[in-house]
Amino acid sequence: MAKSICKLGLIGCGSIATAVHLNILLSLPTVEVVAFAEPNQQRRTSVEQRVPGAISYTDYKDLLEHPDLDGVVICLPSAMHAEVAIAALQRGKHIYLEKPIAISTTEAEAVIAAWQQAKVVGMIGFNYRFNPLYTAAKQVIQSGELGKLVGARAVFSYPLGTAPSWKQKRASGGGILLDLALHDVDLARFLFDADIESVSTELESHGYEDDTAAIQLRLSSGMLIQIFTSMSTIDEARWEIYCQQGKLTADRYRETDIEITSPQRPYSRRNQFGNSIRSSLRALNLKKILSPTFEPSYQEALTRFAAAIQSGQAVSPDLYDGLKALTVIEAAEASAHTGKAISLSADSVVAEHCSVTPVV
Repeated sequence: MAKSICKLGLIGCGSIATAVHLNILLSLPTVEVVAFAEPNQQRRTSVEQRVPGAISYTDYKDLLEHPDLDGVVICLPSAMHAEVAIAALQRGKHIYLEKPIAISTTEAEAVIAAWQQAKVVGMIGFNYRFNPLYTAAKQVIQSGELGKLVGARAVFSYPLGTAPSWKQKRASGGGILLDLALHDVDLARFLFDADIESVSTELESHGYEDDTAAIQLRLSSGMLIQIFTSMSTIDEARWEIYCQQGKLTADRYRETDIEITSPQRPYSRRNQFGNSIRSSLRALNLKKILSPTFEPSYQEALTRFAAAIQSGQAVSPDLYDGLKALTVIEAAEASAHTGKAISLSADSVVAEHCSVTPVV
C-alpha cells in the first residue's frame, strides 16, 4: 500500500543541506521532516527555529531510532557517507545519499551489501541528471537529429577559496576528482548510455591538494570524452557534444537553453526539439533570472526520492550508479599516479554487482 506521507530525517545541517535540501523537503506536500541530526549547536538551533515540529539530535545514531522514521537524507562530509549509510540501511531506512557513495570502493561495496540486504530505496545524489539542459541534451542525442556521435568535452569548476577544509585533502574525502569530476563521470554514463572503458588523468595542485584535473574517458561505445575540472578558477559548468551533423552545447551557468551549431553555418541556433522541453527551459530561464544560483535538479531528485518511497519502486540514479562512478574515480587516481591509462575490465568490482536491482 502506498504511503501518503513520507516521514524523513535530515542528517547533517551544513550550508548546502539547509539552503537546498531542507528547503525542498519542507516544500514537498508528501514529506514531513520529523527529525534532524547535527552536532554543531549553532546549526542545530537554527534548524530548530525553522522546523519547530521536528526532533533535533546531536548524534545521527539517535536519529535512526526515531519512531516511525521512513528514511533519511544524508548530507555529511564525504568520509562519513559509508558509515552513516550502512547504519541507516541496517535499520531498514530508505536513504538519499549525497555523492560520493563512499571515499573508496571497498567502503562502497559494504554500502551496496547493506542495501541489498535492506531492500529499500537507495538513491545517490547525482542530481545533475535532472537538470533540464542535460535531459534536453540527452533527448536530442537519442533522437539522432545530429547524426553519429564523434566526441565530447566538459568543464566543471568553481573559484579558489570556496571549498570547506575537508574538501581540500583526499584523505578527508576531498580533492577535485571526488568533488566535481564524479558528477561529470556520471553524466557521461547518463548522456550517452554507455559505461566507461578506460580513463587517463593528470592532476595538479594550485590552491588545494589535487584541486585541478584533466581527464580523458573512453566509453564502451568507443567514444572519447575530455573533462577539465578545477576548484581554483571560475564558476563554469558546460558540456559540448560533437556529432557529424552539428555540435550541442549545454552551459548550466550561462545559458537557459541548449545550443546547436550546424557544420554548414558559422552561427548557432537554439534547439527546437519538442514543445515540452522549450516550456520547461523557459520556466528555468525565469527562475535563473530571479535567482542566479537556482539549480532545479535538486528539487526533482528529492521529489523522485519521496515518490519512490511512496510507490515502493526502484529509483535512478541508485547506489549502484554511485559505485560505478567511484570505480572510475579510483581508476583516474591510479592513472594520475602511474602516468598510464587505466582500463576498467569487465571483471572489475562493478561487474560483480550487475544484478543489483533492489525493490521495496
